[in-house]
Amino acid sequence: MRLAYAALCRRPLTSTKLLKERSGLSFPTASKAIEALVDLGIAREITGGRRNRLFAYDTYLAILSEGTEPL
Repeated sequence: MRLAYAALCRRPLTSTKLLKERSGLSFPTASKAIEALVDLGIAREITGGRRNRLFAYDTYLAILSEGTEPL
């Protein structure tokens, strides 16, 4: 799960396929790892489908966008 988390930090909006490629994990392992991150509340599934799902690391994205709000 540590490799999946590190890959999620590098790309906070990702799919299971991209997570697999960036972490070097197999697809089933990457899928289980992202589900564990969702269960822990670290990542959130944003597409609502069964295939080609996207996951967001909301806390990290909020930090990155901090200060970019219009005045």
